[in-house]
Amino acid sequence: METIPKWTLDPVPGTAEYEVPLPDGLSREPSALLAAHARVLAALSGEREVTVGYVAAKGERPRPCPLTVGTGSWHDLLDQIREAGADLAAQGAEDEPAAFETVLDPHGGRGPEDTVLHVAFEEHTLRLRYRTDVLDADAAARIAGYHLTALAQLAADQDAEPGRQSLLSDDELRFQLDGLAGPHRELPDNRVHELFEARVLAHPDAVAAVRGDQEWTYQELNSRANQLGRALLTRGLRREDVVAVVMERDLDWMAAVLAVLKAGGVYLPIEPHFPAERIAATLARAGCELVLTEDGSTTTLDGADTDARVLHVDTAYAENHPDSDLGVPVSAGQLAYIYFTSGSTGEPKGAMCEHAGFLNHVHAKLDDLGVGEGQVVAQTAPQCFDISLWQLVSALLVGGRTLLVAQEVILDVPRFVDTITGGRVNVLQVVPSYLEAVLAELEQHPRELPDLHCVSVTGEAVKKELVERWFAAEPGIRLVNAYGLTETSDDTNHEVMSRVPDQDRVPLGRPVANVRVYVVDEDLSPVPLGAPGEIVFSGVCVGRGYVNDPDRTRAAFTTDPYRPGERLYRSGDHGRWLPDGKLEFLGRRDSQVKIRGFRIEIGEIENALLRVPGVRDGAVVVVGGTRLVAFCAGSARFDSGAVRERLAVSLPAYMVPSAVHWRESLPLTANGKTDRKTLTGLAGELDASGNGSGAGRGTHAPGTASERRVAAAWAQVLGIPGNRIDRRDHFFDRGGTSLAAVKLAIALDRAITLKDVTRHPVLADLAGLLDTPAAS
Repeated sequence: METIPKWTLDPVPGTAEYEVPLPDGLSREPSALLAAHARVLAALSGEREVTVGYVAAKGERPRPCPLTVGTGSWHDLLDQIREAGADLAAQGAEDEPAAFETVLDPHGGRGPEDTVLHVAFEEHTLRLRYRTDVLDADAAARIAGYHLTALAQLAADQDAEPGRQSLLSDDELRFQLDGLAGPHRELPDNRVHELFEARVLAHPDAVAAVRGDQEWTYQELNSRANQLGRALLTRGLRREDVVAVVMERDLDWMAAVLAVLKAGGVYLPIEPHFPAERIAATLARAGCELVLTEDGSTTTLDGADTDARVLHVDTAYAENHPDSDLGVPVSAGQLAYIYFTSGSTGEPKGAMCEHAGFLNHVHAKLDDLGVGEGQVVAQTAPQCFDISLWQLVSALLVGGRTLLVAQEVILDVPRFVDTITGGRVNVLQVVPSYLEAVLAELEQHPRELPDLHCVSVTGEAVKKELVERWFAAEPGIRLVNAYGLTETSDDTNHEVMSRVPDQDRVPLGRPVANVRVYVVDEDLSPVPLGAPGEIVFSGVCVGRGYVNDPDRTRAAFTTDPYRPGERLYRSGDHGRWLPDGKLEFLGRRDSQVKIRGFRIEIGEIENALLRVPGVRDGAVVVVGGTRLVAFCAGSARFDSGAVRERLAVSLPAYMVPSAVHWRESLPLTANGKTDRKTLTGLAGELDASGNGSGAGRGTHAPGTASERRVAAAWAQVLGIPGNRIDRRDHFFDRGGTSLAAVKLAIALDRAITLKDVTRHPVLADLAGLLDTPAAS
């Protein structure tokens, strides 16, 4: 990442200057000026190790001066500078001029014109010359202010640690805390289920939910939910008792969710196909003593080692409880639901969120995605994916309709598109990898989507190439990049797009109403505008922590230091603010690696890959702890040497991958994310086999035309070399998933179906179907 973050809405070629007088009492010694400058660069870059282009003597060329602004004191930094000065003196002047992003000249020189930032001290003046395609005047003024603040801190206490002192002015701090927050929105003093109940009174006979050929009116759904809620209360359900709902995504599931909320319980989703051991562990961790389920959803539940009582919805309905609203008091601060997410330790953690955060998020979706009366929202996400909840209930709050799309429909992309069109869906949310499958279908078989006006993508970083493809295919349908975490009541930022964004990366957008987002350093101090830092959240969105897990709660949740009494959540995501007030995602905090002593952010290399013409997707893995290997996807094969040359233009040599492999597409995990484990193994295989040049291919290579056609499709979908595919290979053993099988069917122009792949996963057998006239 660049040392000086770009901060201008109007980049124009050229340079400009900014001058400010040096206050009395500040040191003008070159060592002090260099210490202050290094501190500023460390804050702007987010790095402790910085290299300054330093003019050691008047009239000399700048020379590299590496410094570490760590946890030591100003005194330690000055000692380091004295040692660096001695080294520079011993080396003598440079024969060839070197290019620097930043230059510090304590002697008042002008320096080279192409330097992004040139800082000079002359008499009683600090002068900044900056490139106007990188910085605007306000950014230059802030950077000048950082230098003065650093000098003042050095003068005040040389024993203080510069890395723990903020450089921000009061005005900038106030802007970051308040000006970049989501807009204030008054929330109704009602819970989500109570707003649904008001809609039931307004239009009881309107259709509330549809699944396949089955539909329920608002009155029918409310009646069922009230009966289930009373069945829970008769079994002793108390305030904030956890109720696990182990059901398929059907209309009874919808009634069950509302029933738990109405009864004052806490909704805990568990998918019926989860292993018994995982179900038992989840119930135990959540302290759950009551399970709501249905016939056909108890196969693994029955084998779970748990003392929780099990209630079937049919049993509850048969008890003929009154179907009027329950009227159980539920406060805004009461717990609404628990979603379990994977943990870095391997043990899932249950994120607890309250009704206020739940309602705030639903209202953000209603506002930004345009969900209104009569609108249809598709419910597509699995029960244990937190986005499933807003998809399920949002339309119910405004007199709209929820269309529950069955999993077998989702796994058949042509049928899915037909269902969305036939169901007159207005708002849809999917993960980016599934949207790619939908786009592939629409590109091969164009059709009108007359009712769809908004598609949201979430769950992983969306690549600009996907946005470009979307607007090329559907220019009239808005695309919303939604970002958030389970711990923050789902999405906290929306980037609503009606065209392709100008930036290289698709922004995360601005915070939604009543949400505060800060970009901070490790001490929770906001970093300079545009600088990289950890994304943290404050406000109504922040949940209570992890259920019955105090250690991991303490590690991620704390009190907002700027708003006592409010919770703050540390996401572990890295990002930065953009000049238009939007947030940009830079990657995970833990995605950094060290190669030959250099700290490298994998995401930075991958973003550079995506800027190479012809590269649609890219991933970088580390092989043997010493080598960077890149995988690129694109519609046309390209020369790996040319890619490396292009990367070398923007990356230092130690960040340029030693090998670049081309694939038509990258392999994905079952969740639709890039499968880095598979790529790491593949990189090792390619290395051992001479970069996949055909070594290891024997007598079992695909032989018939159909086998070669299927093998080519496998290579495209699974992202593995075609010459390493055997006619005896098993699709799912080679990394195939249900989503990959969907993409395979599209790649083969629907000559086979998902069921064909499941029933005939061996390549030769699957290819045989293509030779059969009545196949599929």
